[in-house]
Amino acid sequence: MAITKLHDMHTRRRSRNVGLGLALGAFVVLLLGLTVVKVTVLDPSIAAQEAGY
Repeated sequence: MAITKLHDMHTRRRSRNVGLGLALGAFVVLLLGLTVVKVTVLDPSIAAQEAGY
């Protein structure tokens, strides 16, 4: 037995879920980017000072 779309509600629900998924994915990418920037030290002199050299 095949599942068929019975109403326009299914299309609206799918588009809302896709939008929410994209927003959630963008949030995760933002957090990952902020984490990488915070952990990465670009200036070698600062890295040497933090390491105690």
